Amino acid sequence: MSTDEFEERLTALRPRLHRYCARMTGSTVDGEDVLQDTLVKALSARAEAARVDNFEGWLFRIAHNTSLDLLRRRSRNTVVPLSEDFEAAPMPEADIVAVSFQTFLQLPELQRCAVILKDVLGHSIDEVASIADCTPAAAKSALQRGRTALRQLAKMPTDTRLPLMPEAARQKMAAFVDLFRMGDFNAIRAMLADDVKLELVNRLKWEGRDKIVPYFTRYAEETKWRFSFGAVEGRPAMLVFESGAMEKPAYFVLVDWRNEQISAIRDFLFAPYALDSADWVRLGLA
Repeated sequence: MSTDEFEERLTALRPRLHRYCARMTGSTVDGEDVLQDTLVKALSARAEAARVDNFEGWLFRIAHNTSLDLLRRRSRNTVVPLSEDFEAAPMPEADIVAVSFQTFLQLPELQRCAVILKDVLGHSIDEVASIADCTPAAAKSALQRGRTALRQLAKMPTDTRLPLMPEAARQKMAAFVDLFRMGDFNAIRAMLADDVKLELVNRLKWEGRDKIVPYFTRYAEETKWRFSFGAVEGRPAMLVFESGAMEKPAYFVLVDWRNEQISAIRDFLFAPYALDSADWVRLGLA
C-alpha cells in the first residue's frame, strides 16, 4: 500500500474510528484526542514497516487499546450489575445511536467494545474478538450482556447528565461568542496570549498570536454561520449553526483560558462527526 493510499484510508475511516473512541471514552472531545493518538501510532507503525493484513481491524485494535489506556489513567471502571436474562436481539439502530456517551461509559469495557463494534459499526463477532483480543464466545457473551445493560440504563433519567459549569467559565465563553457574533475580531485578538494555540481539528495546528490571524480573517469573510453560546458535555462552547438549519449545530468551538487570556482555541469545523450523539445544549440565541 502506497503512502497516499494509506493516508486516504486513514481519512476515510476517521469518522467511524471517532464513533468508537467517543463511546469507549464517554466523551466526544476525549474521543478525538484518542483518535489522534491512534493515527499517530498507525503512522509510526507504518514507518517501522509493520505488517498489516486487515487494515480496518488493525486500526480499530490500536483505537481500542488507546481508549483503554485513557480509561485506565482515569481509573473510571464502573461495573453495572446485570441479570442473567440475556437478550440476544440488538437494540434498533436509532435507539442505540441516541444513547449518550456517559451511558455507554457505564458498561464494563468488553461489553462496551462489543456493543459499539457490533451494533453501532457493524463488525462481526469474529472481528470484535480480534479487536478486543478475546475469544468469539467471550465477545458474544459480552455483546448479549451489554445489550441488556443498555436497555436497563436507557430507562434511567438523563436530565442531570450535563454538569453545571462555573460561572466564570460561563461568562468568558458567553463574551467570546458575543464578540464572534458581532464580528469584533480585533477585540478577540486583544485577548489572545502570545503563545496561543489554534487547532482546526482534522486539518491543521498553529501556535502564536501572529500565526492565527488568518483564522479570524476567514470567519469575518464568511456569512453563512450563526453562533450561539452553549455547552458540549458540560463544557462551555460556541455552537455554530448553518443559516436555515438551526435545529442542530453543524460543529462547535472550545476555548481554553489562562487567567483573562485565551490560551487555546479548538475548532471542529472540519470534524463534524464529533457531534454525532454528543450531549450539547444551547444556552444563548443564535
